[in-house]
Formats: sequence, C-alpha cells, structure tokens
Amino acid sequence: MSKTVLHLANTRGNVDMGWLKSFHTFSFGGYYNPERMNFGALRVLNDDTVAGGKGFGEHPHDNMEIISIPLVGGLKHKDNMNNQAVISDGDIQVMSAGTGIFHSEHNNDPNETVKFLQIWLFPNVRNVEPRYDQLTLNKEERHNKLQQVLSPNKDDAGVWIHQNAWFHLGSFDNGIETEYTIKASGNGVYAFILSGSVEIDGQVLNTRDGFGIWDTDKFTIKALSNVEFLLMDVPMKF
Repeated sequence: MSKTVLHLANTRGNVDMGWLKSFHTFSFGGYYNPERMNFGALRVLNDDTVAGGKGFGEHPHDNMEIISIPLVGGLKHKDNMNNQAVISDGDIQVMSAGTGIFHSEHNNDPNETVKFLQIWLFPNVRNVEPRYDQLTLNKEERHNKLQQVLSPNKDDAGVWIHQNAWFHLGSFDNGIETEYTIKASGNGVYAFILSGSVEIDGQVLNTRDGFGIWDTDKFTIKALSNVEFLLMDVPMKF
C-alpha cells in the first residue's frame, strides 16, 4: 500500500524580508521543523517572490543540484563560471554545485516582482566539476499531458542533473485524467500545485499544496479545475 504525506500551503515556513517573500516547504534558513527536513533526495522547495530590482548577492553552494523555475518575470543570474543570463517564465535553470560555486540572482525588472521556485536535490555523486545549464521549454508540450523538464540523462528531454530524478510539468484542463508511473524502483513523487485544484491518488490538492507519495508503482491524476502542477520523481533513499 502506498505511503503519502500532505503539506498544505498554509503550513509552510514563511519569511518576509520586505524585498523577499518566501514560503519554505522544507526547513530552510530561519525556518526549522524536524518533521519537514526533506522528501527523499528533495531537500529544498522554496516559493520565492522578489521585489523589482532586488535579489540575492553573491553567495556559495557546494555538493547540491540546484534548479530554478521562474513562474512570473525574469531572474538575472551571474556566477564565477562566467555565466551571465536571464531566466524567465517558461525557462528552467540547473546548477550542479559540486566542488563549489559562487553566484548571484536579481530581479531583472526594476519595477515588477519576479516569482520563482528554488529547488535543491542531494546529488548522487559528490565533488563533481561545477556546471550550469538553462533551457527554454515549450509550454504547449504540457497542455493536458506531462512535459518532462529534467532527468538524469544528458540526451533526454529537459535539463539533466546528478541524481536519479525526473521532473514533469502539467497544465491540465478541468476534468482531464492521466496516470503517472514512477520512473525508478525506490523513488517517490512529490507534487507541488502551482495553481488550481487536482486530485492525486484520491487526495484533493489546491494552489501551493504539496503532496508526497511513495511505495507504489503508479498513481492517478485528475484535474478538478484548470490546474498547473510540478511532479518531482526522486529517490527516497540516497
């Protein structure tokens, strides 16, 4: 029988620094909850809103796979690997921090807010050479179906990371149903609802709710309204 965990949107950690408003699904920074440390290899899921022209100054990371998914607006990136880029709604960015990187992120618009997901996964190999990649996704490929946006495979759809993980985005019309088969033995799936309402494995979820499911091979997804969501298929042990 499958195991599940439910994290309602209003139970997340909440940080308001004026220029930054962030909701943390898992313990991060000043938010600590021993029961909300991670979901398998998924360590961080931050839902960030950054004021116009503001952002995160240069800071370090190491031995972590870091994924950014802009939802509204554009985010200006700069790092010590000589990468300078703007990632916008419809893009996905990945950094393998490995032996260590320094980077900064700022809202590319001086007036409008930017919203993005910051996601960290533990890697399956440590101290790799740091790397950076970004990709512009075709949003039509997720309309009423699941669009793969991340995998462990360099030649597969989406970006790739050093972990046995797959991410999919879906944008379903009300009433659309599908079935998801977990990609690897020992993996589970954490679903995060970007907007709307959906039923996953019998559990009703609404905007910004999170739901983890494991110890199963597959589960059903049914849109209860027009809905957008992210599925993160990750190892439960690593």
